[in-house]
Amino acid sequence: QVQVVESGGGLVQPGGSLRLSCAISGSRFGFNSVGWYRQAPGKQRELVATITSFNNTNYATSVEGRVTDSRGSAKYTVYLQMNSLKPEDTAVYYCNAEVSKFGEVTPSNHWGQGTQVTVSS
Repeated sequence: QVQVVESGGGLVQPGGSLRLSCAISGSRFGFNSVGWYRQAPGKQRELVATITSFNNTNYATSVEGRVTDSRGSAKYTVYLQMNSLKPEDTAVYYCNAEVSKFGEVTPSNHWGQGTQVTVSS
């Protein structure tokens, strides 16, 4: 069983920063990639950033230059550093981990419960 847990959300003023964490745990799996998604009230969930096992990153245009996706020193921890936050960044942020379980051919995706980010003065 693979578990994904996000943390680090909160209330921040415009222009402020937050660092979100995504911890992936379980046994007998390999890490392929992590996608950070966000969903604002009344809007569809959108992809914000991705990072692969080779540390290749991609960012949505709306956050590029303000967000950095990185892997932590712990084996299966990913961080999303968000700077110069804007009110429109307010959303629930989700981590989606794609892993390859030992003995299974097809990778599987696992979602965390989400963490709320609110940008407001």
